[in-house]
Amino acid sequence: MRGAGGDAGRAGVAGEVAERSRPAAAREGTPHGTPGEVFEAFLKLGLTSFGGPIAHLGYFRDELVVRRRWLDEPAYADLVALCQFLPGPASSQVGFALGLLRGGPLGGLAAWAAFTLPSALLLVAFAFGAASLAGPAGLALVQGLKLVAVAIVAHAVWGMARSLTPDLQRILIAVAALCLVTVVGGTLGQLGAILLGGVAGMIVCRPGELPASGVAGFGIGRRTSIACLIGFAGLLAILPLAAMATGDQGIAMFDAFYRSGALVFGGGHVVLPLLQAEVVPSAWISGERFLAGYGAAQAVPGPLFTFAAFLGASMTMPPNGIVGAAIALVAVFLPGLLLVAGALPFWQTLRALSGAQAALRGTNAAVVGLLAAALYDPVWTSAIRDSVDVAIAAVGLLALLRGMPAWLVVFGITAAAVLIA
Repeated sequence: MRGAGGDAGRAGVAGEVAERSRPAAAREGTPHGTPGEVFEAFLKLGLTSFGGPIAHLGYFRDELVVRRRWLDEPAYADLVALCQFLPGPASSQVGFALGLLRGGPLGGLAAWAAFTLPSALLLVAFAFGAASLAGPAGLALVQGLKLVAVAIVAHAVWGMARSLTPDLQRILIAVAALCLVTVVGGTLGQLGAILLGGVAGMIVCRPGELPASGVAGFGIGRRTSIACLIGFAGLLAILPLAAMATGDQGIAMFDAFYRSGALVFGGGHVVLPLLQAEVVPSAWISGERFLAGYGAAQAVPGPLFTFAAFLGASMTMPPNGIVGAAIALVAVFLPGLLLVAGALPFWQTLRALSGAQAALRGTNAAVVGLLAAALYDPVWTSAIRDSVDVAIAAVGLLALLRGMPAWLVVFGITAAAVLIA
């Protein structure tokens, strides 16, 4: 009896020690840090996180799960699953949620600001300097950045197609979405393709087995989360009406970037066709400048959504400059952050719905078709002039497929374009 009691006692002590060894935030779901601590951690990440959203998630895991132990592996994996389920920039949404976990609402804002501002400031600086690129060398540099966009988007289409369209059903959804976007065009065609993917997914895509959940509470009550969801939907409905009623350019800009941020499924590159449909046909920015900025965005660390800051600063009419950059940057990120804050308390219920999982698979397949359409027009049609351009872009794509860092490919392609010119 004493041996059994001793074993039970040792098991209890071992369990208590194991529980204490887990990150406190993963056990209790309440903030255990400060916004300043969060800002410092994410500023480091914002200055060094090259390579796109998948790489960003790896940086987050190394720094915040392995080294700092803000949460455990199951909690982190489930948080990543949530942010991939929702529209918006997944890596920024994960960072925002980690800031919430560590430092509460101010911690969430600190994480977003520190991770976003380095690349946003670099792209705004490029926007101010791009006007001076009028000589032969400057034009060659712009052409090089446009060829960068060809290689980057082709690489994104290839990678997304391999992971998001692994079977015939999802390949057909992607092809149907590509055809719809090509025929209808504009924001209406893109929104229709996303909705088509969701409906088709619910019909033909069977959800896979769900991973075990590890997400604890994040200090967000259901009332707060519902308010965030109402705010997300309310802005999506009200902003277009306000823009039409007032004719105000600032409201129209906020509406365009907010809608683009609200409809992005499948990664940061998908924001390219959505933003292009909003800002180029309306003559807010030229197609050439748009692609040059997109190419430059590949050379800076942090989230690709900061491309919006370049666009806001480059507008042909006010508000532009610093004010335009701030409007575009906040508007494109806001819907994704509202959705994360709104969904966190409901994720355990949402993730178990087979219909939601199937719709997500169909939507992800549709965005492959949407991005493939953008690869041809405007990316290819605007950048490729002759066989030399084809060769440069092809070499850049091959380098990406072989694992070369995106920022190094950017410098290689632009250097080649300048030298050949």
